[in-house]
This record gives sequence, C-alpha cells and structure tokens, in this order.
Amino acid sequence: MAVYQIENWKPEIDSSVYIAPGAVVIGQVRIGKNASIWFNTVIRGDTDLITIGEETNIQDLSVCHADPGQPLTIGKKVTVGHRCVIHGCTIEDDCLIGMGAIVMNGARIGHGSIIAAGSVVLENSNIPPFSMVTGIPGRIKKTMDDDIIDIIHLPADVYTKRGQDYILKLKKL
Repeated sequence: MAVYQIENWKPEIDSSVYIAPGAVVIGQVRIGKNASIWFNTVIRGDTDLITIGEETNIQDLSVCHADPGQPLTIGKKVTVGHRCVIHGCTIEDDCLIGMGAIVMNGARIGHGSIIAAGSVVLENSNIPPFSMVTGIPGRIKKTMDDDIIDIIHLPADVYTKRGQDYILKLKKL
C-alpha cells in the first residue's frame, strides 16, 4: 500500500479501511469506514476530490480519477469490479459496477443500479435509479425492482468482510 500527499492534499482514510499491497492512494481522497481498496488499484485525487463511501469496495486493477471541476463520488455499499475505470462521475449508494466497466466524466449512476461488465457509460450520462446498463455505449436495458438491493449487497458484504479478514490475516512471506 502506498498513500501519498500531493501539494497540501492529504488522503483522509478511516482506520477500518483495508488497502491492499500495490494499491496507491494520492491526494484529495476520503475513504469511509470498512471500505476496501484492492491490489494494484489507483485512487488518484491529484486534481479534484475523490470520495469513497462506507463499505464500498474498489477491486483489483481499477483506476479512480477526477479532473479539475469533475470530482469523483462513490456512495456507500458500492462494488466496483476488477479493472474498472471510474472517472469524474457520481455513483450513488448501493450500485454494482461490473468488471472492466468504464464510467466517464459527468456521468451519474442512480441508486441501486447495475452497470454490466465491459459497459461504457459515456460523459454526462444520467442513469436513473434501479437501472441495468449494458453495452458500448451503455444503454439502459431494463429497470429493476428495489429488491435488487439485496443482490447488489452480496458482493459488497463479502468484500467488507474480506477486507477486515485481510487486515487481520494477510502476512507477507
């Protein structure tokens, strides 16, 4: 794990957060309670604020970045799958971003939404709550019922527990 200050911007990371070896957190970053940042992920707040909510997991090889005037906000209990690019957007609480997805500047992903693996959400897209988005460019395939939250919480809960386990049990050889 590498945590860096740049200029006067220093990350604010709750003591319960798990940050895996190889992950990098830089600058204007706030990470909430029981979140987890996995192997070789980059959270680069060198141009604007990045906020990651409680019990959110950012999985291996993902990149989270912001542009000036385009902060990045990821809500609570969000799962960002392996190898995603999340850039200058807002992802509301209780969302699942599938492996390899890209969410671009100015996009807003509504509460309880799922962005399918490999999908690309274009700049300034507004995805309503409880939407299933697929494809390149990402299009709303269907609207889901609010009971989808239970399914979205499954990986979030697994990664919250796994992060806490890693804090206690991971040992370098």
